[in-house]
Formats: sequence, structure tokens, C-alpha cells
Amino acid sequence: MRIGVITRGEKSHRSGSVMQETIGLLQSRGIAVEMIYPEDRSLKIASVENDCDLYLLKSGNQMALSLAGVLHACGAKLLNPYQCSVVIRDKIISTRMMQDAGLPAPETYFAADASQFAELLSEGPLVVKPYWAASQGRGVRIIDRVDELESVASEQGLVFAQRFHKPDAATGGQDEKLYVIGNQVFGVRRVWPPRTLEDKLGEPFIVGSEMRELALQCGHLFGAELFGVDVITSGGKPYIVDINTFPGYKGVPRAGELIADHILRFVE
Repeated sequence: MRIGVITRGEKSHRSGSVMQETIGLLQSRGIAVEMIYPEDRSLKIASVENDCDLYLLKSGNQMALSLAGVLHACGAKLLNPYQCSVVIRDKIISTRMMQDAGLPAPETYFAADASQFAELLSEGPLVVKPYWAASQGRGVRIIDRVDELESVASEQGLVFAQRFHKPDAATGGQDEKLYVIGNQVFGVRRVWPPRTLEDKLGEPFIVGSEMRELALQCGHLFGAELFGVDVITSGGKPYIVDINTFPGYKGVPRAGELIADHILRFVE
């Protein structure tokens, strides 16, 4: 069996990463693993071949997604699927899909210029973030005043905003991360923005039935197998504020082993 991992070179060699542990476990079980770094060289489209039993789409940058799209067109099997990864990374499309499916998401807006959000601030703060998924909260800001909108830059001509909901004291004022591996859901509470390794590891918590069901519904909706869901509980109500494919699984016990087991089951 041969598995190709589409990722970024600098991330794949980070010590202590869950992905690195997963790859080591797969290799120890006799699986051939090919590391694919799309950004390291030019790629001839006609020469791209589907020569692995499964590809893991770990990176979400444009080069990796384009390669995954070509492999998908060649009939390759990907985890997560190409269409799933593209849709989830576009917060505008994924939010509307969640809303249509009845999943709880904040009021969400997008505009060509941040100044067009000015009237919305009369109803309370907004969270402005890149519309195309970023990692570790980069580019995320809470906006309280109209003058703060002047410094918000558009990304490819778009600005994305959600109504801010303050986390309940019962959660310690923290974000709740739900990490999904197949049908297993793990919870980690984490301060935002995380500044230290301890912050990133967070504090594990037992996921209740309601949150577990929300996470699994997201998986069914998008066709995802390995993904994360960011939830804010405010006023006793959960709000899904973000979803991301193939996260780092920091703070999840035995994550590398569980992911390796799931990959093998998925291929079989």
C-alpha cells in the first residue's frame, strides 16, 4: 500500500507534530509513504499521475489544492476529498451550507469593503476574518467601532464578518475546539489567540451529545473525515464559528495513533 501526503515541507518536519507521528506509525505498519511538497518545484499538468492508493490532503494552500484537483480529475482517492476541502476553506459558501442545514452559525456577512459593515456595529461587535480559511487565528479581529473598519483590508476584494458572541463563563471564556476523526469527536478548550505551546495544547473536555452531533453533522454535510469545528457557547447556545480540514489535533490524546488507524480503515 502506498500513501501520498500533500503538505508543506517546513510543517512536515516540525518535531512533535501529530502528522509526523501518524506517518511514522503508518511506516511501522509496512505502509509506503511519499511526501509531496507541491511548492518545491514546477509541475507539468500532463505529467501528474495517480500512483498512490490514497492521498492525504494536509496543506490547504492554493498550490496543494490545485494539485489535489488534478489528482481528483485523474481518479485519485483523497482524504479529505478535493471538493470538501475547497468548500470548507471558503467561509462564505460553507457558512451558507451550514445555515441551510440548520446548523447554528452566527449572523454572517461579506462585502467588497469593510466600511459597508458600519451600520451593523449599531447592533454590537463584529468578528472580521479572512473569508478563505487561515490558521491559528491569523487576520481575525473583533471590531467595536466604526473607525476600526478603516484598517481592515480586503482579501481578493472580499471582507468577511460574523456577529461576535462572547463565550459563557462556564467555558472559562475560551473557544471550544471539536476535533473529529471519522465518527470520534474530541474536545479541547483553548484561549484565543493562543500565544504559547501550552495555550495551543489547551485543556481537553468531554464532548456532550449535542456538540458531538453538531460536529458529526458537519462531517456528513461536507463529506469530511478528518476535520475540526470551532464552537463558541454564548448564552447557553453553541455557535459554529469555523470549520477546518485536517487540523493539527493539538491536545487530543493519542491523536497520531487514532488518525493512522482511521486512514488504514478508510483505505480498506
